[in-house]
Amino acid sequence: MTRVSKEFIHEGRYCAEVQVELIEDDTAWSPYLSPAEVRKLECAREALRRGDLTEAAKYGRVFELMPVAAE
Repeated sequence: MTRVSKEFIHEGRYCAEVQVELIEDDTAWSPYLSPAEVRKLECAREALRRGDLTEAAKYGRVFELMPVAAE
């Protein structure tokens, strides 16, 4: 059985919200990602690392992180 989840990848001042499918079964490793889903996360991470936001957006929503001053 699978279920959809969101993973957040953070690199530098950017973050990507990537939708992945988690595999659930009766093993001790459950839930886990398929190799294809892991590659998707790694491709998104590499794109963010390079600053290639167009490529990163192919895998999910991309956010720019900004520091907030504490009051």
